Amino acid sequence: MLGIKVPKKEAEKIRKQLLELNLLDVNFKIKHQNDFVIFPIKERIKGFEIIETTFEKATKRPHSYREVVNIPSELQPLLPSSFDIIGDIAIIELPEELISHGKNIGKAILKVHKHIKAVFAKGSKVSGEYRVRELLHLAGENRTEAIHRENGIRLKLDVAKVYFSPRLATERMRVFERAKEGEVVFDMFAGVGPYSILLAKKVKMVFACDVNPIAIRYLEENKKLNKVENLIPILGDVRKVAGQVKADRVIMNLPKFAHEFLKEAMISVRKGGVIHYYGFSHEENLFEEHLEKIEKVAEELGKNVKVLEKRKVRPYAPYQFNIAIDFSVF
Repeated sequence: MLGIKVPKKEAEKIRKQLLELNLLDVNFKIKHQNDFVIFPIKERIKGFEIIETTFEKATKRPHSYREVVNIPSELQPLLPSSFDIIGDIAIIELPEELISHGKNIGKAILKVHKHIKAVFAKGSKVSGEYRVRELLHLAGENRTEAIHRENGIRLKLDVAKVYFSPRLATERMRVFERAKEGEVVFDMFAGVGPYSILLAKKVKMVFACDVNPIAIRYLEENKKLNKVENLIPILGDVRKVAGQVKADRVIMNLPKFAHEFLKEAMISVRKGGVIHYYGFSHEENLFEEHLEKIEKVAEELGKNVKVLEKRKVRPYAPYQFNIAIDFSVF
């Protein structure tokens, strides 16, 4: 095979040039020889020392578990293109036709993603007061507790006992960027604290409420884990807490039922304060239904609202989106 021999100190620069020119043969491994590097090339190149040598075949690492999974070929199109990763735990949603092949799918995920230690399939939809779902163990370690890292914070949680979505990391950072130093924040449905812990790094004080005692226990742990003192976890029904807290910013991350707590949010926010409201909507009517509910509650309370921002957060189901509406209350 043809190769070019270059001094080691120039190797990285030349490697990039060869890639740009599509002259590097990536099917073979680069060789190292004392103070020189030998690149496998596709054709002769002027200006370099050309040598004839042998190269070891490069082993191509698969980019997706779908490249290595052992299931019948007719089922391949049903394989999900993505899955959630929480810490070192993967959670995948499988159609019914693939459940019996779950163990092979789990093994394939572990093979391709070395940092993942446990794989589960969603066994049910999120349900109940604590918003949790049944999980089916597929492969790896049979444990559901992990430490998840996002936006510079660490969150310890049990994926089987608390609600948590890693897909909202960008949205949480968006709220963080809009928050101001000196603010008091009321996180009405805090869970293990992905909003609360992050915001406590910036604002004056965070009151974080949740009805799930396990979520509050993890929130207490995460408060210590991230060394934030200006955070007060509150275990209980937010209806009983509302009004006792006066905040500059209120977070309503309970998209399925947030509209039922608009009164509680509005009596907890200071005049001119901001409420971050979340909901689910069909793509044909993303915001109007939610805006009508917001305006109705404001009118009942003798308040006015000003919409600051409306946005699609993420797809939730076919033709359905998780939406966000930021509004201030006067």
